[in-house]
Amino acid sequence: MASDTPPNSMDRHFEETIVAPSGAASTGGGVTATQSSSPHIALVEGSSSPHFSRVTQSLLRFRLRVATLVMFGIFAVYFVWHLYDHFAGDDVGREGSFLISLHAGILVILGGSAYLLCPKCDMRRGLLQMQELVTFGLPALFLLLLQYHTMQICAVRHQMLQNPAPGWLLLIFIYALFIPNKWQRAAMVIGAMVMAPIALLAYAWATDGACAAVMYGSPEMMAEIAMKMILCGGVAVFGVYTINVLRTEAFHAKQLGQYRLSRSLGAGGMGEVYLAHHYLMKRPCAIKIIRPEKAGDSNVLARFEREVHASSKLSHWNNIDIYDYGRTEDGTFYYVMEYLPGLNVSDLVHRFGPLPPGRVIHLLRQICDALNEAHSQGMIHRDIKPANVFAAKRGGYFDVAKLLDFGLAKPIASTEDSNLTQEGMITGSPLFMSPEQASGESEPDNRSDIYSVGVLAYFMLTGHAPFEYERPIKVIIAHAHEPVVPPSQLVSTIPEDLEAIVLRCLEKDPNKRFQAILDMADDLEKCEAYGTWHQKDAVRWWTENETIAECPQPDPVEETLPVGIRT
Repeated sequence: MASDTPPNSMDRHFEETIVAPSGAASTGGGVTATQSSSPHIALVEGSSSPHFSRVTQSLLRFRLRVATLVMFGIFAVYFVWHLYDHFAGDDVGREGSFLISLHAGILVILGGSAYLLCPKCDMRRGLLQMQELVTFGLPALFLLLLQYHTMQICAVRHQMLQNPAPGWLLLIFIYALFIPNKWQRAAMVIGAMVMAPIALLAYAWATDGACAAVMYGSPEMMAEIAMKMILCGGVAVFGVYTINVLRTEAFHAKQLGQYRLSRSLGAGGMGEVYLAHHYLMKRPCAIKIIRPEKAGDSNVLARFEREVHASSKLSHWNNIDIYDYGRTEDGTFYYVMEYLPGLNVSDLVHRFGPLPPGRVIHLLRQICDALNEAHSQGMIHRDIKPANVFAAKRGGYFDVAKLLDFGLAKPIASTEDSNLTQEGMITGSPLFMSPEQASGESEPDNRSDIYSVGVLAYFMLTGHAPFEYERPIKVIIAHAHEPVVPPSQLVSTIPEDLEAIVLRCLEKDPNKRFQAILDMADDLEKCEAYGTWHQKDAVRWWTENETIAECPQPDPVEETLPVGIRT
């Protein structure tokens, strides 16, 4: 029966703990990976200037629609006022009737333009520029005609002129606020808006006697309006420049070489993982990046590179694929790996409870193959745990086991990179480390990984690690000295033959364990439950549980800092 029990807090505690020399536990810097709360991310591909142009065009379409709706709302409110003035007799004559008709026509055009700027509509640059002209050009034309008409009326009736600046200032700041632009182009458009009321006053002065008479009486009017318009126009252009710089910086912050970062997948003690797309291949991938505050730590960088080098040498289907590796101009280290939809074993068991024996064997058998490749190349993993084993959907298959995080991988019987692990310092996760890792008395070999696989199997079958004490140091001591409680005492339905394999893996003495991971694989194939979990069972399980089991991202990141024991 599926369980909704939250992840075991003690499990998380041990995975995130550094043990001091005295044995007192202190919380380490590891952070368990968390999922993004955003239910939907709009992916955009690429990292070149044309791509930025496409991003800008997409943003322009959205902003144009908002600006058009704002202009429509302003014109709709003002249309009511305009109608009132017209029928109250304040706006008469053929010019007044023409302006009412033009006002109504612009309302219709703005409403239609807002509709045509829907998210699924054509966003070619030429069409967007036409929409921009409609959104701001028609209101500007109407404003010119209306202001000239009202100037004539006010000059005759009241011997005064209305200040034309407010309407143009509103238009300028709507444009500057909503339209993404280079400052040069914005300066041209805003400059035209700045000059419009000044030119209007000059035209009224030259063509209308009543307006000219008023302006002769207030010669400072044009100078004041011109000064205000130029100052406000300059501020608006500078605002466009500042916004564009921030947009460009934000865009480049989301770029990593040829990859477009989309959203964060999780964070660990050593780095962060992002969902990304290659801008040419359009392939989703996961990018692991060293945290900026860790970039100066030579041990972290060396371990990061070792993880890349170790993983990139592996090509088995059940090992994580590494696509790319590099360092950006600002010193950010990263590598690119395959994106895995599915769940890691830790989440799988915590959410749905212990797994049936057939499924456990199905996953373990694949992990044996993955480890065999590593062992055959002289590498041991040293950090096998549920969070580093993924049940993924790959190539049309379900429950494809993937072994992640070779950050602690080390050549067997080698002192290479010994500076990364100080003498007497044992690295690993306390709940899943072997006795030789725990004691630090001997160098772990491939049989240490076999012990950890046994702990992994124990966890999948029971939902618990063999030793779960409150203090990590007690767990480590238990691995070295305490007998293991048979898993069947926790879950009675575990078959005897499978339990025997798990207990053999968990022998304290490495010589009593399986001596090679393929020996364990052979015994797994002899179990009565072997082959009882078929692909159709996996398909049915994932189909039935997809809404609650499907993660929007894998957790292809070393979730926690290693636990260190100084002897």
